[in-house]
Amino acid sequence: MPSAPPSLQTVPVTLHINGKRHDLDVAPWTTLLDLLREELKLTGTKKGCDHGQCGACTVLVDGVRINSCLSLAVMRNGAEITTIEGLGTPERMHPMQRAFVEHDALQCGYCTPGQICSAVGLVAEGHAQSRAEIRELMSGNLCRCGAYTNIADAVEDVLNQQQKAAAE
Repeated sequence: MPSAPPSLQTVPVTLHINGKRHDLDVAPWTTLLDLLREELKLTGTKKGCDHGQCGACTVLVDGVRINSCLSLAVMRNGAEITTIEGLGTPERMHPMQRAFVEHDALQCGYCTPGQICSAVGLVAEGHAQSRAEIRELMSGNLCRCGAYTNIADAVEDVLNQQQKAAAE
């Protein structure tokens, strides 16, 4: 990683991103979103509103979904961070990624990485037990194309699969 000009103070940070350790020197005002996209070139995480209102930048930090545009990178020192790139690959998709494809839960795709990361976190949280709860708990992720019904179908499908597997 290129070092900052001498006039800028940086802070050492260690982040575990998608299973890989990164020892970085970052400016204290660098958001986690900007670090992921600009410094580490993990561009799956999108910059939408940059105000925490759209959910396009959602990633998992220690398994919890957050808006990475609202978190400074230095606040996440030592954290385990999972971006869309860390969930799966086209050859080995995460069950949520597969469900989004099977349910055609995307159109333009801009919001899809944040939607998927949010959905993975939602299922892991264990709070959603119904479609209405899925819709409410996903309400922080906006889709300008209006794929909400198919997104809810995909999340509900994965939730049902996990509940069925737990019952067996």
